[in-house]
Amino acid sequence: MSELWRNARLATLAGGYAKDKAWGWIEDGALITEGERLLWVGEATQIPAMDFSAVHDLEGAVVTPGLIDCHTHLVYGGQRAREFELRLQGASYEEIARAGGGIRSTVAATRDAGEEALLAQSQARLDALLAEGVTTIEVKSGYGLSLDAEAISLRVARQLQGADVRTSYLGAHALPPEFQGRQDDYVDAVCDWMKTLHAQGLVDAVDAFCEGIGFTPSQTRRVFAAAQHLGLPVKLHAEQLSDQGGTQLACEFAALSCDHLEHLSPAGVAAMAASGTVAVLLPGAYYFLRETKLPPVQQLREAGVPMAISTDHNPGTSPTLSLLLMLNMACTLFRLTPEEALRGVTVNAARALGLADRGQLLAGQRADFCVWDIAHPNELAYFFGRNPLLQTVRAGKVRQA
Repeated sequence: MSELWRNARLATLAGGYAKDKAWGWIEDGALITEGERLLWVGEATQIPAMDFSAVHDLEGAVVTPGLIDCHTHLVYGGQRAREFELRLQGASYEEIARAGGGIRSTVAATRDAGEEALLAQSQARLDALLAEGVTTIEVKSGYGLSLDAEAISLRVARQLQGADVRTSYLGAHALPPEFQGRQDDYVDAVCDWMKTLHAQGLVDAVDAFCEGIGFTPSQTRRVFAAAQHLGLPVKLHAEQLSDQGGTQLACEFAALSCDHLEHLSPAGVAAMAASGTVAVLLPGAYYFLRETKLPPVQQLREAGVPMAISTDHNPGTSPTLSLLLMLNMACTLFRLTPEEALRGVTVNAARALGLADRGQLLAGQRADFCVWDIAHPNELAYFFGRNPLLQTVRAGKVRQA
């Protein structure tokens, strides 16, 4: 049966970003849902004559598409607050790593945690994001770094409740202790494990960390070739700490997204524009690591590269659980406009996951939307430390804030 949502002020985000059609705004709008889909969106004066199983008066609230967190490392064991404290006391990352800290500590904690404990911890993290309007989330593996531990992480991601979860296999995240000094052998293992995990239905996309402290472009190419052979789309942690040319490599494989991008070159920008690859900006990691080199936002803007925003939630470099805070940081740190930031967690974030059925309020899209106690959608980026969510509708079903 169809349900009517009336007396709403809609930021549909339909169409491209344009000053003369800002936000895809409908001042007095309404939506009709039928099951999991939007059946109709438009002006209140044009509501079709039909019978409704329910009518919802939104009392003038602002409605946006449901929020999408398109880059997270949500499944892991333990936390690294002590390392944060040590760095502030002067310890270097290398000193912490030599003492058994860094990513190795998270790998150890993840491997030691049972599947039930990992699920409980990860669900609690997701619940915090749901409370701010997230309806779709990407979750990476990459803290197991063995076939069994990666499989557990991806199974946990599949079991998370409350959002539509997309999984990315990030076996090429770091070198585990048992492969020290044998990086190429580990890349072979990552490619081999990929076949098993894909056969188990656990992988939606394949990611890699192409960086001086991660994996080389040639090693990343091997991982992506294996993904391509299996028909899996790819995405890349690219140009975060240095320019490795990973973006151009990823675009050769028609990557869904390249993420971080602080050191992105003009050649990388051009490659993304040509391939239609989304630039995922991660202001939380930029802030937490006290970075100073900004991603080339203006060049991306001028080249027409779509920009997405995400929390990059992880225990080492971005332990945030607020996508709304990322909107503010994207504007204050990266100088995105509020509308660009909102598009970055809706329509462009959907594109970064290869999902064309969400991110805008349009007939035929999934009925994923948020109802906000605000006067204008720019307030979502303006405020920080405030959550104005009234309710979330996901696949046509209401989740109260």
